[in-house]
Amino acid sequence: MAAREIVCYEVEHMHNGTWVPLHQHRGFILNKASNNPGFPEGRHGELCLLDLISFWKLDLAQCYRVTCFISWSPCFSCAEKVAEFLQENPHVNLRIFAARIYDYQQGYKKGLRRLDRAGASISVMKYSEFRHCWDTFVDHRGHPFQPWEGLDEHSQDLSGRLQAVLQGN
Repeated sequence: MAAREIVCYEVEHMHNGTWVPLHQHRGFILNKASNNPGFPEGRHGELCLLDLISFWKLDLAQCYRVTCFISWSPCFSCAEKVAEFLQENPHVNLRIFAARIYDYQQGYKKGLRRLDRAGASISVMKYSEFRHCWDTFVDHRGHPFQPWEGLDEHSQDLSGRLQAVLQGN
C-alpha cells in the first residue's frame, strides 16, 4: 500500500503589486493510492495538484502564486513534471514547503535542482509554516498548535541539507 501524502495549497494572484488570496483555490489533496484503477502506479500529491491547477483554467494574463505545504519534497519524476509545468505556465509561480526531504530514490538531488532552476522556491517547513498549516487547514477545534520537541533543530538540519542539494553538493 502506498504511503499517504498530503498537499495543502493556497493560491494568490497579483493585484496592484500585492499578492491577494483566492480563497476559492485553497484546500488540501491526498495522493492517489496505487490501487486506484485510474492510476495503476499511483499518483503523487504534486501531480494531483498540477491536475487541479490545470482544471481551474487560470487567466493567462494574470500572475498567480501557488504555495503548497507537502509531507515530502518531490521525488525525481514529480520534480521533472512540475518543472515542465512551470516552464509551460509562466503565469504560475510556485512555492514549496516540505516537511521532509524525499531522499529514498536515486536522482532526487537532480530533480530538486531541476525544479529550483525552473523557478520554484523550495524550502523546508519551519515552525511558522507548520503553525500556518495548523491554523489554516486543520480542524483544530480551537486548540493551539503544539510544536514537538526538536522541531526547530530538525528544520534547521533539513534546511541545511536542502540548501546543500540545491547548490550541487
